[in-house]
Amino acid sequence: MKNSNFILTILFITMLTTAGLAQSTGPFDAYPVYSGNDLGVCYSPSKTDFKVWAPKASQVTLRLYEAGDGGHATGAISMEKGVNGLWTTSINRDLKNKYYTFQVMQDGVWLSECPDIYAKAVGVNGKRGMVADMPSTNPENWENDEKPGLKSVNDIIIYELHIRDISISPNSGITQKGKYLGITETGTKNPDGEPTGLDHIKQLGVTHVHLLPCFDFNSVDETKSGQYNWGYDPLNYNVPEGSYSSNPYDGNVRIKEFKKMVQTLHKNGLRVILDVVYNHTSDIKASNFSQFAPGYFYRHNPDGSYSNATGCSNEVASEMPMVRKFMIESVVYWAREYHLDGFRFDLMGVHDITTMNMISDTLHKIDPTIFIYGEGWTAGNSPMPEALRAVKKNVSKLNKIAVFGDDFRDGLKGGWSDIKEKGFVSGNATMVESVKFGIVAATPNPQVNDLAVNYSKAPWAAEPYEAITYVSCHDDNTLFDRLKISNPGASEAGLIKMDKLAAATVLTSQGVSFLHAGAELLRTKQGIANSFVSPDSINQIDWSRKTRYKAVFEYYKGLITLRKNHPAFRMPSTQMIVADLRFLETGVTGLIAYQVSNNANGDSWKNILVILNGNAAGKTFKIPAGNWVLAADENTINEKGIKTGITGTITIPATAAFVLYSN
Repeated sequence: MKNSNFILTILFITMLTTAGLAQSTGPFDAYPVYSGNDLGVCYSPSKTDFKVWAPKASQVTLRLYEAGDGGHATGAISMEKGVNGLWTTSINRDLKNKYYTFQVMQDGVWLSECPDIYAKAVGVNGKRGMVADMPSTNPENWENDEKPGLKSVNDIIIYELHIRDISISPNSGITQKGKYLGITETGTKNPDGEPTGLDHIKQLGVTHVHLLPCFDFNSVDETKSGQYNWGYDPLNYNVPEGSYSSNPYDGNVRIKEFKKMVQTLHKNGLRVILDVVYNHTSDIKASNFSQFAPGYFYRHNPDGSYSNATGCSNEVASEMPMVRKFMIESVVYWAREYHLDGFRFDLMGVHDITTMNMISDTLHKIDPTIFIYGEGWTAGNSPMPEALRAVKKNVSKLNKIAVFGDDFRDGLKGGWSDIKEKGFVSGNATMVESVKFGIVAATPNPQVNDLAVNYSKAPWAAEPYEAITYVSCHDDNTLFDRLKISNPGASEAGLIKMDKLAAATVLTSQGVSFLHAGAELLRTKQGIANSFVSPDSINQIDWSRKTRYKAVFEYYKGLITLRKNHPAFRMPSTQMIVADLRFLETGVTGLIAYQVSNNANGDSWKNILVILNGNAAGKTFKIPAGNWVLAADENTINEKGIKTGITGTITIPATAAFVLYSN
């Protein structure tokens, strides 16, 4: 890690010659580029240096404050103009825990006061930066924080979690409800004595916790309690969100508590992934970007208007040199300062391939086990050509970066654009090839009819780790809600069978497994799809469901254990999948069967047979020759065997998954 600044400098010099700008004839091409790695605020007890990039400014003023809000400035300092758009000043006294803003004059107009875009600490609601002594924010023994081991990226099982959702319910048994520290509590239980929170996640057996955005976002007033948002509206990219801290007024507290959360998750065998949203800001005019270089940080249409591939009225121009520099330095800061283990990029398809690869190269020089993935799509058209962007079809151009497999997701439960459409698990046999496509993690496979796949029509992953294998996430309806909507006549028992079949398919498929928090409890949001502004009553994980649906939880837990125990379900290469995994002809519509033979994957089971019945009736299948043991059915996972000595034919119940093995 000590060499990362040198690495950043070399990469930044390289990127100046590889920009591939979408705005190559735009008004910002002549803007100077600052290549130093010292932008922002650098504190020591004897001196604090302030450096910002404002290339078209005629004046820049630094103001100091005693508090993060209210009161008048205690000082106003005119900054000095340097080279390549740099403005600097130094104050030769101890400014620890003092607050500050910058204000830029451009074209004769004073822009708004705000923190610098590199701010590491802020006051309440992020309107003022804070001069922080970062080592003092470290929890005890932070220097000895150890990441849990990770032998292979293919071993990852991700659990996508919102900080507030996991603990806010009255029946969570958690004291620090809705806070970073809520995730650090152990021994918490629901009223029936079932483990909740951190203990529940450990009990489930996942390897990584994916945190929905936890940087300082704009939509929640930190001075008020009870407000809710997912956090996809960035304000200060390098600062933890204050509403999840016990005291949003003190800029140190949110930093300390975020670090404590990471440290505790690491101690409990869980790696931590942060959801990052560099593709847009909460608005344009008031964003911190626009207070230092108006227009520069955003893409524009040919007529000069702001483009909108994000559906949020703007899209960040990742290909511009100073934007690219900021993104790289920001993720490096989170990785080093907060010991993070991965990053999920929101609407990654907005970003250019060069920037994403530079991010990957830089992070993997710091820690080769960091996992990077994102959404390989946009929410609208972008002026940057698709061939240059990190969309799903361009995964082969990305380096050690994975994307979500929406082909598989919608093949299992039905298309996102029609919530009444059924998927494979509810009897839609037209989705069979889409499910097979997901089983092999969107990699090239001679037994998959790619032209029959719902979206892609061709493999997009070169290797299985490049595909996130999932059926639900925070977006859209929960899995259980979606199944209920698309199967209005189904009984609860029938819906549970569909849910469990979906989970079994995901957790026995190749690629990187991903679960939405609470799916193992048949989580519901009462039919609300995008619940980002819904109250806690909709978003909270209701821990009474762990008691009510304990059998479902145990099924999910058993599937995770099965996956972790058997490398046949997480093979590291496409070559191995093609060699070892063979789809079998079932002769039955809506029935998928495949055999994995232990040629190279090192599994203790010599032959594994997975049978997936998406039909609403039981189906009989002639299994390959051998003496088979049933290790998983629609209700139970038992590796020692639910039933042994199976030969000839087998009947798979309606809407069920069977896993058998033979040695």
